[in-house]
Amino acid sequence: MNYLTGSAAEILILLFLGAVQWQIGRTAYFYSVRRWPPQVARVLRIALLASGSAVMLGLLFSFPNASRLPFNARFFGWLRGGSLLWAFSSSAAWLIYRVMRLFRFTPDPASPKRRALLRAAGSAVVAAPFAVFGFGTLVERTAFRVHEIDMPVPDLHHDLEGLRLVQLSDIHLSPFLSEREFARVVDAANELRAHVMLVTGDLISMRGDPLDRCLHQLSRLRSDAGVLGCLGNHEIYARAEGYTLAEGARLGIPFLRSQARQLRFGDAVVNFAGVDYQRMNWRTHYLEGAERMLALGALNVLLSHNPDVFPTAARQGWDLTISGHTHGGQVNVEILNQDWNVARFYTPYIYGLYRTGRSSIYVTRGIGTIGMPARLGAPPEIALLRLRKA
Repeated sequence: MNYLTGSAAEILILLFLGAVQWQIGRTAYFYSVRRWPPQVARVLRIALLASGSAVMLGLLFSFPNASRLPFNARFFGWLRGGSLLWAFSSSAAWLIYRVMRLFRFTPDPASPKRRALLRAAGSAVVAAPFAVFGFGTLVERTAFRVHEIDMPVPDLHHDLEGLRLVQLSDIHLSPFLSEREFARVVDAANELRAHVMLVTGDLISMRGDPLDRCLHQLSRLRSDAGVLGCLGNHEIYARAEGYTLAEGARLGIPFLRSQARQLRFGDAVVNFAGVDYQRMNWRTHYLEGAERMLALGALNVLLSHNPDVFPTAARQGWDLTISGHTHGGQVNVEILNQDWNVARFYTPYIYGLYRTGRSSIYVTRGIGTIGMPARLGAPPEIALLRLRKA
């Protein structure tokens, strides 16, 4: 699992979706020719050509790192998101239909009632993918919830027992997450009585997204010791690293870029350090120089948007690593007790708590979406991390 494997998996999925869309379009074209009068068929063919071209263009815009392209954010977001939703839903329905035809799941012509029942059942099965992805878009995408987890720390200072860290990540304020929806997240986070609020990157998706409005909402976060953050890969794509740093500082949100900040709780010190997004294709250079930010005698906590750095962080001596980036897979399917999603082709650290030796990492599912505006099996979360002595 690495950057090349993940990128190859994404490309293969998109190529497969494109091939299925071609088959669907081709079938619909010939059906319109045979079924409808010439004038109606001509209009339908034009509509099919226009919609098919839009879907193919949206799939093309979904290739890895396409968010770097300098397109209008709203147009780009809607085109890509709508294309992916349609492509996944219709491709799944098409495959189900082809399997039914392959195994000759056809109604018994000798029994009209049974034929009607089987036809209705078959139609429901074929339509199921549209219902599932509709649920992921309209319901689960904004089903924000608080996930509480105890973070085990060996030899934890007694003054840090029960310390509450609240993490928000992968906000992606964009056409598919409104400021009003994100304000609900901020309000819920403020009710958790955090000692420290942590923001671990990807405030927006691309240039043109409402970064100022996202920062304004983050400035409403309240905790005993304030808010700390690090930057994600989409701040790089949007070329907004410098602006996010400066405006965040003005609003009282320090984004740590290879910097550390120490906070005292009673007689104990927590050393929070943040790094910019560690590119997955630079795996051999993860966290270069980050060990210089470690503080002797303190609990050392690393904020890194990319969770794949965890083995390096553990070797360097970081007690805790707090990450996001994967969205918990965003669309996660369980098959034979295994979770299947695109993120697992990039990194083994997809969601939840992982430990090695004396070090731990928590990877959150985050708040927003990227690409397809849906979540399935990976609902958005506000993470409440409580420190406990291991």
